[in-house]
Amino acid sequence: MAKSREKASLGKILYIVLLLLCISGRRLVCVGAEGNFSQNRVLFISSYSYAWDTVQIQIEGIRDELGSNVVLDFEFMDTKRVDDEESLRLFHDGLAYRLSKVEPYDAVILGDDAALKFALEYREELFQDIPLVFEGINSLELAQNAVKEPMVSGVIETLSVERNIQLGLKINPTAKKVVAIVDDTLTGEAVRQNIYQYIETFPGMEFSEINSSKLSSVQLKLALRNVSEDSILIYVTMTEDADGKNYRSMEAIRLISDNASVPVLRMVEGGVGEGLLGGNMVSMYQSGQLAAQLARQMIAGDTDRMGQLLDSPTMYCVDANIMEKYHIRLSVLPEGTVIVNEKESFFEKNREVLVPGIILVGALMVIIGWVAFDNYRRRKLMQQLKETGKILESASQHDFLTGIPNRSKFMADLKEQIDSKKPCTIMMIDIDDFKSINDTMGHTAGDEALRQVADRLKEMGTDLLTPYRFAGDEFILILKSNNSKIVQKTAYQCRQIFMKPFRLIGKDAKVCGSIGIASYPEDTEDMEQLVIYADDAMYHVKKSGKNDFAFYRTREQE
Repeated sequence: MAKSREKASLGKILYIVLLLLCISGRRLVCVGAEGNFSQNRVLFISSYSYAWDTVQIQIEGIRDELGSNVVLDFEFMDTKRVDDEESLRLFHDGLAYRLSKVEPYDAVILGDDAALKFALEYREELFQDIPLVFEGINSLELAQNAVKEPMVSGVIETLSVERNIQLGLKINPTAKKVVAIVDDTLTGEAVRQNIYQYIETFPGMEFSEINSSKLSSVQLKLALRNVSEDSILIYVTMTEDADGKNYRSMEAIRLISDNASVPVLRMVEGGVGEGLLGGNMVSMYQSGQLAAQLARQMIAGDTDRMGQLLDSPTMYCVDANIMEKYHIRLSVLPEGTVIVNEKESFFEKNREVLVPGIILVGALMVIIGWVAFDNYRRRKLMQQLKETGKILESASQHDFLTGIPNRSKFMADLKEQIDSKKPCTIMMIDIDDFKSINDTMGHTAGDEALRQVADRLKEMGTDLLTPYRFAGDEFILILKSNNSKIVQKTAYQCRQIFMKPFRLIGKDAKVCGSIGIASYPEDTEDMEQLVIYADDAMYHVKKSGKNDFAFYRTREQE
């Protein structure tokens, strides 16, 4: 009986063991199956925000290199706008929370200096045993110390100051000065030190800088306009000014290109085709690709990649439009230079006007041949040709979207007014939070808002008052008077156009605008300066609560 119980107990034990083996075997099979369909996960932490053009280019390079079978997530420190301890703490706390809620990452790619410093400081807490790959680093010392850590490698942003100065000297052999546009950010300080190291390399050159962090908006524009023709102007970074205004990349590029009187070189990809000449530039796209390659190889266990410090890829790239503007010869450019905006033929460039024009002229020529001996019809035909010419000329001076005169027409009219010594006032109008309209309601709504603002301004138009579309979401008016009562009344009328709701995509919407006002000759006798003053007064309204107007001279008195 005892032996029977022992056999029964042994049988139960064997049964349990076999059952456990079956369960374990099934679990191993399941785990193996999951492994076949798992994806690598990579986190990209940028020192800046997605609005910064170089960040978008970096992400494009990273994404293209990793491919669709890798999960790529993003975090943005946004240090270009806010860079203090509280912002860093909030970013740390938010990231720590998010990391606690998602699957672990297989690698982390770090964009620019602030992100690398952050990752090294909090590595044990947030990124322990995770490969770190950096790119876009300006500080060589920071990068060299980083790769001494285990499982860290990266790409340093090697800006070629020397090659760009040499290119500047080929473009302008009489140049005697090097002027750098910088700010007091981490990137600006690192590149500033790099630039001044070349004083001994170019002993005949005078080195100086335009530091946007120490200049007001007006001072910054004047400093750019005052750069002499014997200067090599290099744009490094401009994210802020002394007024507290933060500049996105395209805002900075626009301000620089609108005010600089010499070609502007740049050492980092982006901005070419938007008003800058270009130069020997770090390719942010290829830097992103290199960083992604290192990340993939480190994830795969390639220990040879750990501790590597690579130089960023560079290329020569220039804008043909700026070359033409400053009469720069193609022969001075290094071989292999990438040229954007290469000139199209006259026909290709003016196809939209020429095709209907050619058709029209061809039809008219047939008529001319048919009525060659009929003087009356010939005179009538010539009149038609003159009217057609006026129509084509008018089309070139009007904005396609809104139908009101464009910026080119505005500059011509203002020049005529000032050249004639006739007093006038200009009013710069900028739609408040226009980007929010595009982002929340779509670009169709944004276009409709622009058209409705233009229609309301056209209703105000008189022999004394003409509205123009200046650029983007900016409009500008010329009032052929500087009488204070007339100017004041017109300013209130301009503000009044934003009181009535706008109808956007079938819904009532509130659209507001900020207005800056400057008068000739009270504020200035210089045409371009008059526009700058109106623009400055408008930005004063922006900073003071928006949806109002301000006079430039009033601001000066404040």
